[in-house]
Amino acid sequence: MRATVSLWFLVFTGFACNYMIRINLNIAIVDMTTAKSGGRSILMCNNSKADLNLTVGKDVVVKKTDFEWKDSERASVLGSFYWLHWALQLPGGLLARQFGAKCIFGLSNLFMFAMSLLMPVLARWDIKGLIVARVLQGFVGGMAWPSVHHLTAHWVPPNKRSKFITAYLGSSIGVAITFPFCGFILEMWGWPYVFYVTGAIGMVWFLAWWLLVYDTPSQHPYISEVELVHITSSLTDVVSSTKLPIPWRAVLTCLPFWIALSIQWSTGWALHTLMTQTPTYLVLMFGWSPEKIGLWSGIPHFTRFLFSLVLSFAIDSLMATGKYSRTCVRKISTTICTVVQALLIVALVYSGCDPFLVNGFLLLAMTVSGASTSGPLSIMVDLSPNFASVLQGFSGITGVIPGMISPFVLSYFTNDNNTLESWQHFFALSGVIIAIPGLLYNFFGSSELQPWNNPIPASDPETTATNGNSTAKK
Repeated sequence: MRATVSLWFLVFTGFACNYMIRINLNIAIVDMTTAKSGGRSILMCNNSKADLNLTVGKDVVVKKTDFEWKDSERASVLGSFYWLHWALQLPGGLLARQFGAKCIFGLSNLFMFAMSLLMPVLARWDIKGLIVARVLQGFVGGMAWPSVHHLTAHWVPPNKRSKFITAYLGSSIGVAITFPFCGFILEMWGWPYVFYVTGAIGMVWFLAWWLLVYDTPSQHPYISEVELVHITSSLTDVVSSTKLPIPWRAVLTCLPFWIALSIQWSTGWALHTLMTQTPTYLVLMFGWSPEKIGLWSGIPHFTRFLFSLVLSFAIDSLMATGKYSRTCVRKISTTICTVVQALLIVALVYSGCDPFLVNGFLLLAMTVSGASTSGPLSIMVDLSPNFASVLQGFSGITGVIPGMISPFVLSYFTNDNNTLESWQHFFALSGVIIAIPGLLYNFFGSSELQPWNNPIPASDPETTATNGNSTAKK
């Protein structure tokens, strides 16, 4: 299975580089500007051991930075990546069907890497230039996720999807590495090099992707005959070898599809909130150095990946026994990464100023979100492998909107007056937003293959009848 393993590794590293670029600003901004309270830099927990090189008063921390941005401006900078990130999600899935995931995933990532190299110049020129660059990064980068779902549908047998989709959590490893790595860069060379170094790493990945990836097993020149037969035979009944017309009406009237979208909103809100706000929250709470903040912001994403691996093997093993339906095991995973995570996020912010509890609940909250690979991320492929990239396009639109909204919701609660109470209100609301879709999926959700996965032209009544009977038997 060398070809599949190689593909897993390249998808894994591709998502790692993708997230390295989308979150490098989240840690760099700690050194670029500081959050305010009543117009002053603040430390929410009165801690004389704050290890930033700061002048510490009773509750005031004064730090010289390159930029003096208001909370609303910080929110714009942090949220701007997601303003148009939704716009090419669906077109990205459609383009992957037309030109292949190799092209769409590769080139969308390449654009993000190139823009990262320009960030320092644009930031010093004008905050508007930085925001425009981030908007463009998110706009073009919106094609990445749905395009890879097209690749998964054509390379991975149904009962091995949970394991392969752990490659998507290269995103978590990218975050886990990027936060401490960029924290180290901040300490050594300053915030501009965060953008330079991460952009250069992405360029190296693109060369490997372009030279080694193929859209289907049959196109791969070095795949073994045994592996090719195994993959193609397992996908014969679920993935069409030809491009089928998209059954838009059936898709848009499918209840399991809409429930799955609500789950994407839930997990999107949880991920983007923790990923975007954690560095700022830790520096406001404890006054830690960028290097320490990077370490404690990154470790939970590493444990998230490990948890996703363990759970995915367990979920695929349960399905292999034949005793549990695909819907049943997806509900287990979905409950973990929504309801359980929501409780942990609320516990995090109500832990007060105890760094052990704050970091402990942060670790657990991010760790359990690793269940998304064997839950929400697998559902769209389960429902329809033939149109997985299209469904993921809708899913991507839904999942990234929280990334755009979350910073502004936080800004509403803080209003240039960051206090522990204002952050508690924000995280409490987040817990409700995350938990409700998870509960809905348990009552109304499904991960069974949908009849419209293999649409038959209406002009062929005999074939339609035959297909209907075979579908019913399944």
